[in-house]
Amino acid sequence: MFEFFLSPAAWLGALGIFALRVGDMTFDTLRVLFVMRGRKAISWGMGFVQSVIFVVAISSVLGNLDNPLNIIGYAAGFATGNVIGMIIEERLAIGHTQLQIISPRLGVSLANALRQAGFGVTEIPARGKDGMVSMLSVSVLRKDVGKIEKLVHDADPEAFVTTEEVRPMRRGFWRA
Repeated sequence: MFEFFLSPAAWLGALGIFALRVGDMTFDTLRVLFVMRGRKAISWGMGFVQSVIFVVAISSVLGNLDNPLNIIGYAAGFATGNVIGMIIEERLAIGHTQLQIISPRLGVSLANALRQAGFGVTEIPARGKDGMVSMLSVSVLRKDVGKIEKLVHDADPEAFVTTEEVRPMRRGFWRA
């Protein structure tokens, strides 16, 4: 019974299914993220490719259920593809982010530093637990979030920052 697990053909089949499933789930993860951002054409293309890969992978598993390595390869490919899709999407950094920055004491200088770096900032006076604070609203491309984070930390290490993914509708200031 266990000599089956030593067969190179059994391992190659499972490895092939693993690779197919990694590709399928990588496309799936990216496709869902593009759907959420309203990118219709690329979502359609990715969905088409993903479907073809899925049919080939699932057919390979169902056609060889006597090889438990195929099932393991399928499951491992599913999990791995999700993670790889997320890593790729993080590196692509497609889309826009809305940052809310709350500064207890240095809001004006922080807003000026952000503006000097080329970012649009809306200043909003606000009241926090311990009194008045500055709340800054900054809309940026996702690829610029790291720059903003460093700038905020350098200018005001006590600032509280949150982010939210947004889909811009019209107008406003966007760094080119």
